[in-house]
Amino acid sequence: MSPRWKMSVFVVALVAVAMVALWLALANGFSARTPPTAVERIVMQGLHWLSVPRSARAAVNPVAFSVDVFGQSRAHFADHCASCHANDGSGNTELGRGLFPRAPDMRLAQTQDKTDGEIYWIIENGIRLTGMPAWGAGGGDDADTWKLVHFIRHLKELTPEQLKEMAALNPRSPGELEEEKADERFLAGEDVEPSPTPHHH
Repeated sequence: MSPRWKMSVFVVALVAVAMVALWLALANGFSARTPPTAVERIVMQGLHWLSVPRSARAAVNPVAFSVDVFGQSRAHFADHCASCHANDGSGNTELGRGLFPRAPDMRLAQTQDKTDGEIYWIIENGIRLTGMPAWGAGGGDDADTWKLVHFIRHLKELTPEQLKEMAALNPRSPGELEEEKADERFLAGEDVEPSPTPHHH
C-alpha cells in the first residue's frame, strides 16, 4: 500500500470518527466541563498528529542538554507556561483544568512519545481549536524553544527545591503583588494589617 493510499484511508477513517464524535458532542453539548468521550479523544489525537508537518517531526534538537540549559528552561517554563501546564508539567492548574481539551500531563506517554521535533513545532506554532497558542516566530531555530523541549523531556527529574524556585518565578497578578508588599511591610514592623488569604475566582 502506497504512502498516499495509506494517508487517504487514514483521512477517511478520521472523518468517519469525527462525524461520530460530532454526533456525540451534539447530543451532550460542547461544554468544557464534561470530559471528552473516547471517540473525541481519538479524533483529537489524530488531528494533533496531522497538525505537525512530517519534516518537523524529524527535526533534531540542535541545543545540547546541560545543567545550565535545564536551569534556563525551568525559569522560562515557570514564567511563560506554568499558568496552564503547572510547574511540574501535570496541567493541574485552574486554567489547565478549564481548557478543552484539558492541558495534558506532559510527563505521560501522550507527550513523551512525541519526537523532539513534534514538541518543538507545537510550542512554536500552537494547535488550532485547542488552548495551545503559538509562542514563537514559527521557524525551526529558536534556541529557547529547543531548551523547553529538553525541560519537557526531564520533567520527572524535577526536585522539590527546583519546583520551589520555579514557583517564585510564576507570574503574579497586581492584587497578589500588593498582598506580598503589604505582608512585607507588616513583617518589617510597619503599622499595617497582614493581607488575608487570597480568594480564588
